[in-house]
Amino acid sequence: MRGGVEARLLGKWGENQVAAYLRERGYEILAMNYRCRMGELDLVASKGRYLAFVEVKLRRNGDWMAAREAVTYTKQQKLRAAALLYLQTHPTQLQPRFDVAEIYAPQGTGTRHPHISYLENAF
Repeated sequence: MRGGVEARLLGKWGENQVAAYLRERGYEILAMNYRCRMGELDLVASKGRYLAFVEVKLRRNGDWMAAREAVTYTKQQKLRAAALLYLQTHPTQLQPRFDVAEIYAPQGTGTRHPHISYLENAF
């Protein structure tokens, strides 16, 4: 049980790091942890003419596999379904896209300078 709590805290920390990263680059964060019956969207952000549905993947390192590899086809389908529900309740003229943010934090929440790799239009 303790590991699950730690993982959730680490995930939330990672999402906050990515939100700050995006804000620094001119994005507006519209939603964090948007939950619906189809699943969850980590971040919903806008910049210019785009509405980005951002999946955040955090790893301590990329030795086993890159964080982005965890966004499987099945996960992509769930994200698309959740995004569709979001758009039904939050109409917009913005062009939707799906981005993936990889965050590498070797010391977990104690990592002073996590490495963030941001992939626009990832799928």
